[in-house]
Amino acid sequence: MVSQLDQLKAFTTVVADTGDFKQLAQFAPQDATTNPSLILKAVQKPDYAPLLAETVAAHKGAPLDEIVDHTLVRFGQEILKVIPGRVSTEVDARLSFDTEATLARARRIIKLYEAAGTDKGRVLIKVAATWEGIQAARVLEQEGIRCNLTLLFAFTQAQACGDAKVQLISPFVGRIYDWYKKSAGSSWDEAANAGVNDPGVKSVARIYAHYKQHGIRTEVMGASFRNVGQILALAGCDLLTISPDLLAQLQAADAPVTRHLVPADAVEPAPAPLSEAAFRYALNEDAMATEKLAEGIRAFAVDAGKLDGLIEAQR
Repeated sequence: MVSQLDQLKAFTTVVADTGDFKQLAQFAPQDATTNPSLILKAVQKPDYAPLLAETVAAHKGAPLDEIVDHTLVRFGQEILKVIPGRVSTEVDARLSFDTEATLARARRIIKLYEAAGTDKGRVLIKVAATWEGIQAARVLEQEGIRCNLTLLFAFTQAQACGDAKVQLISPFVGRIYDWYKKSAGSSWDEAANAGVNDPGVKSVARIYAHYKQHGIRTEVMGASFRNVGQILALAGCDLLTISPDLLAQLQAADAPVTRHLVPADAVEPAPAPLSEAAFRYALNEDAMATEKLAEGIRAFAVDAGKLDGLIEAQR
């Protein structure tokens, strides 16, 4: 029988969500994504300690933030040896509200990749989907630097990313699910909110339908999954980025996979672009998105700080 993972690949581009590049080959993903938490987790494993030490030693005397970027790019290079497609490398989350600083960091990361012989077309710069991050991505896209807008929870964030013509967005399915489950408390009905009825799945499906209906070329990549059911309910999405644990579950199962998301039959004109004020008000009205965006930035910032500490200890 054909595994669910292989069946899913017939509808959707499968992406591995990990910094552990030694795990990748067994799942044969097209692309891979990283973030500060995943890189921090990887560099603390014995297998990757030498890589970090070599990178730090090669750039002794350089500013800390520059060594961090060299480390991120080194992991990206190793990942690109295993996959045929693109790797997403994230700008420091502590810059999420600074457009100019995000631009400078993104440009430097791309230059480091190019200096190492990597075509920039194989790299997606990952930026938080704040207003400032989206505006930085707008400029980067105009410069030919492709972007992945992350920490995306609200429909308004997806609208603004489409307006900015970014390459790809990563709506966080699992974290949306987490918020609604916690909010409902004892009244939460797991069965009634599973599969296509999962609030995170519904959010991604709405964004996908909007993009396809209006001919918006931004790719939709569901992310942050809590279970296989969420993944299978989004079969047909442009891309899905999946952790190694869930990839293994999909590889071990062979039940039939049904496509749920399909492009629209007809394309309608896109709505007028959102203003900054409209974006901020709509985001403010969405309690879930406001809370999860702030929480996500804080968590990534904490892990970025821990990575700084590991590098600082070896300088």
